[in-house]
Amino acid sequence: VGYAGATIREIARAANITSASLYNYFPNKAELINAAIAARTDVALPRLRAAAARPGTAVDRIEAVLDESGRLMREYPDLAAFEWVIRAEGAVARDSRLAADFQVFRGIIEGVIDDAYRRGELAHRADRNGIVEAVYALIYGLTERAASLGPEAYAATLASAKDLVRG
Repeated sequence: VGYAGATIREIARAANITSASLYNYFPNKAELINAAIAARTDVALPRLRAAAARPGTAVDRIEAVLDESGRLMREYPDLAAFEWVIRAEGAVARDSRLAADFQVFRGIIEGVIDDAYRRGELAHRADRNGIVEAVYALIYGLTERAASLGPEAYAATLASAKDLVRG
């Protein structure tokens, strides 16, 4: 169904609750989606920040972020599908609060890359923005794969992505 086609009634039915229960807490679908995204953010971002802050090289830290992303996907299997639908349907572009949440994750990646430049790990690489975009695209692609693959296939895909990052 996706974001655009989903109604409060359909969401309530899928959650096995009444639509009146949802309306009691959320006056409309946008508020419900915002609350779901806030809950995702409250769980995921602190863990991803901690992974990115671990000691080591940029590659070690990106690998730690990938590992933490994988753990989040295992613990919250619907997280990837939810995030993928929100992005694919352009909800992020329409809602500045959603866009800000997704920018925080990009900022985590930028922090790792900027630290690597300061330490001289990436001094020979001229395109800082290109590196950030490549890592972000890799993680975005892994999110899409997590939404569509089974756990074993996703684990294999994640392992291959880490091999790619390691060179």
